[in-house]
Amino acid sequence: MALRFGPDVSAAETDYGTVLLDQRSGNYWELNPTGTLVVKTLLEGGDEAAAVDALVTEFDIDRARAEPDVTALVQELRTSGLAS
Repeated sequence: MALRFGPDVSAAETDYGTVLLDQRSGNYWELNPTGTLVVKTLLEGGDEAAAVDALVTEFDIDRARAEPDVTALVQELRTSGLAS
């Protein structure tokens, strides 16, 4: 399922990944390069499987490791209220 940030969330790419700002609470979240790739893939309309494929291709990690990492990141973003 594609990902969408809430209207109160700002994102900025940095040299080290992506920073998310929850303007409601003032909290910052920092994503490393792998988290950034997952979020970019989902924001562009890809699903979790596409994000896993992107990680496996870009970072040469195995699917067994990438799948739970993608699921955990998406769940955390949704649970925190940053994304739907």
